[in-house]
Amino acid sequence: MLKRDTTIVILAAGKGSRMKSNFPKVLHKLGDKTILEYVINTAKSINPKKIILVDNFEKKIISSNIQEKSINYVIQKKQNGTGGAILTASKKFLDDEYIIVLYGDMPFISAESVKKLIKYKKKSKITLLTSYLDNPNGYGRVLRKNKKIISIIEEKNANFYEKKIKEVYSGTFIANAKNLKKWLKKINDKNIQKELYATDIVHIAYLEGANIKSVKTIKTKEILGINNKLQLSILEEILQKEKIKKLLINGITLKNPYNFTLRGNLKHGKNVEIESGVVLEGNIFLGDNIKIGTGCIIKNSFINDNTHIKEYTILDNVQIGKNCIIGPFAHLRPKTILSDEVEIGNFVEIKDSNIKKSSKIKHLSYIGNAEIGARVNIGAGSITCNYDGKNKFKTTIGDNVFIGSNTQLVAPIKITNNTTIAAGTTLTKNINIPCLVYNKKIQKCKINWTRSNKNKKSTD
Repeated sequence: MLKRDTTIVILAAGKGSRMKSNFPKVLHKLGDKTILEYVINTAKSINPKKIILVDNFEKKIISSNIQEKSINYVIQKKQNGTGGAILTASKKFLDDEYIIVLYGDMPFISAESVKKLIKYKKKSKITLLTSYLDNPNGYGRVLRKNKKIISIIEEKNANFYEKKIKEVYSGTFIANAKNLKKWLKKINDKNIQKELYATDIVHIAYLEGANIKSVKTIKTKEILGINNKLQLSILEEILQKEKIKKLLINGITLKNPYNFTLRGNLKHGKNVEIESGVVLEGNIFLGDNIKIGTGCIIKNSFINDNTHIKEYTILDNVQIGKNCIIGPFAHLRPKTILSDEVEIGNFVEIKDSNIKKSSKIKHLSYIGNAEIGARVNIGAGSITCNYDGKNKFKTTIGDNVFIGSNTQLVAPIKITNNTTIAAGTTLTKNINIPCLVYNKKIQKCKINWTRSNKNKKSTD
């Protein structure tokens, strides 16, 4: 375990105006998490003494989305640059601790790279995290003299030769708090942006004769930041490619890897086949021999062995047993539990219901707040009427019940085992004895009736 003498500062006070959004840049989603959550998770994995997050928004905006109680929030009231942000946080620094600065819009920064920085904390006054890029456009360059780091120059201030430098600065560093507070007091806003640049600290340290070291990121992608929606999409693509590669190596068959999205965590068995356009979100479990058809969306769901999810089905927080067939165009909503060998067909919606073994709902039905027994058949167009405009009520159906097409079950209601409900029936009372249930209706015919001309449709 690392010594708990290190404080991590996360800079998240930027307005993110280039995102063209009305909420903070760092709260935009990358995969299944906000950009900021990736950085916080990395910070937490280091096991620091404390984490300080610098924000310029009301505390509740960040904290209500991140919900991380262990973070110390500070508000940068004046937007005067990264140096100003660190200066705001420095009020919480203790002189004998070490400070690591991370950026809230750099989600790929790794714990391994940060640990490399920590190894050098007593070997230099300040250690920088850098990387080498074939195309360094947009990044501050590391200037050296006789191989020693002397400063960081922003690209907009760099000359022709300085722009050719491949070593770029991530903005992340480690330094002793006492030294850092001293350097922060010496930076000024005499630049085009009229801001306090954190990069100026490096040259100030050099002028004092400080020993400055650099360590290279484990992976080049760690230095990538997000300032606009284009960059967000680029990082999303990187993230998805990595997840897809891992799934393919682990044995999942993706019929079109370029049109598949995983926003979360997937645990799976063997012989899983996923067609094009599928989106998986949250925590997903897929058993053995699972087939998922084109265009399905599955969120936080458990699907057991030998089940087939047909095309364009939506599953949201559901549990599905073995040997089931679901869809196409089915919608299973939260708190739906299906036992083994259940069949759910075209345009069926189910919510907060438990359906037991070998039952079938094949067409155009709505089932809500229901307990359905084994070997039940529910005909096309049948619905549970579970809501009276104020409260929701339960429907309980026993085993081996047959419900004909276009039946309305007005809850609360119970139907005993082995009952048959005739097509078109509206059920309003409990059925306690097995029987045939129907509403008597009279069919009438009007002789010699014809449609009026205005109702006739042209066959031309």
